[in-house]
Amino acid sequence: MRDPQGCRICVMGLGYIGLPTAGLLAGKGFEVQGVDVNPAVIETINAGRIHILEPDLDLLVESAVQSGRLKADIRPAAADIFILAVPTPFKDGYEPDLVYVEAATRAIAPHLASGNLVILESTSPVGTTEQVAHWLAEERPELAIPGCTHHPTETAGTIRVAHCPERVLPGRIVHELVTNDRIVGGIDETSTVAAADFYREFVAGQVLLTDSRTAELTKLAENTFRDVNIALANELSRICDQLGIDVRELIQLANHHPRVEILRPGPGVGGHCVAVDPWFIIHSAPEQSRLIRAAREVNTAQPETVVAKVCVEATHLQHPTIACFGLAYKADIDDLRESPAVEIALRLAQEGRGRILAVEPHIKALPTPLANAGVRLCGAEEVLAEADIVLGLVPHRAFRELSPQALQEKIVIDTCGLWG
Repeated sequence: MRDPQGCRICVMGLGYIGLPTAGLLAGKGFEVQGVDVNPAVIETINAGRIHILEPDLDLLVESAVQSGRLKADIRPAAADIFILAVPTPFKDGYEPDLVYVEAATRAIAPHLASGNLVILESTSPVGTTEQVAHWLAEERPELAIPGCTHHPTETAGTIRVAHCPERVLPGRIVHELVTNDRIVGGIDETSTVAAADFYREFVAGQVLLTDSRTAELTKLAENTFRDVNIALANELSRICDQLGIDVRELIQLANHHPRVEILRPGPGVGGHCVAVDPWFIIHSAPEQSRLIRAAREVNTAQPETVVAKVCVEATHLQHPTIACFGLAYKADIDDLRESPAVEIALRLAQEGRGRILAVEPHIKALPTPLANAGVRLCGAEEVLAEADIVLGLVPHRAFRELSPQALQEKIVIDTCGLWG
């Protein structure tokens, strides 16, 4: 294993994955430069603070910055290992958008030197790691990059390129970066081995070796598994509504079978992975992914099902006040990316069915679309004093502590098993 002392690492992207990774590596003794396009993020991190909510991350970053081993900047510099941890959203029509990956790749290209290792951690469509290698070859044709440049023999100056997808759970990122197994796949065997050797220096779980395309599809398959199973639960909830059956009792009884484990239904699927990654598979193999598409369509339509339920209740009231409990895409985090709760609150405001109040203890201000639509961010006590309809959207721990008496005489629509 290499000695972390003197080994320079550049982490491109200081969001929910990049920042914890940079802090962890600095804590292990590596010299880490974190890069982000947002000057406010750079300023915050260099002051030893964090801009996202994640348990234990504040102490990790503060310690790393104080040690001098973590510094943030707007532009990359020379390093031994470059880690790309930038977003991979989709465009209209659910087409993968690799603009951030390409920009980060071309940004590091001028700083590459013989023997460098480039690792793509961003969850990506199959073939993206190979595309990273081609972008690097375009920028630096004099370098030896496997599969992109023609050299009679492998040389010590070859650039290694690999994929190692993140596999962490928000709320447990700092812990799981170390404990979870990691999948490493390079564009050639030498790249795979080089990347695997690096991860073994700080990962306590297994480091599993494959090729880059298999590594890419493995991560997509993991999140698609979740999406398909959530779709089953959500579809069962609609069936139960139609037949007058309590879906939660149904699932509880069915799960007593030793080989059945149906998930809980909810208001939809959000986040940067489960709501996005299945579309990457569908885009790559549309004819072979009909089940995956059907599941995605069920989950995408779930917020509309919730909005319809609320509207039915609202028609019985004059100018009702509707309280949305939770805006994050899952419990006890501040991440609103692709959140079905945000979509539901926005749709209710746009429908004009009543006054919309939102309770989200993990944020300080509403997203601009909600604020512009007239939604108000309030505390739980204020909302409960005014609300006619209480809509449970996210099972935050703080919401579970509400007394049953506080919900009496309210119309309660619980989409996530928050109060039952």
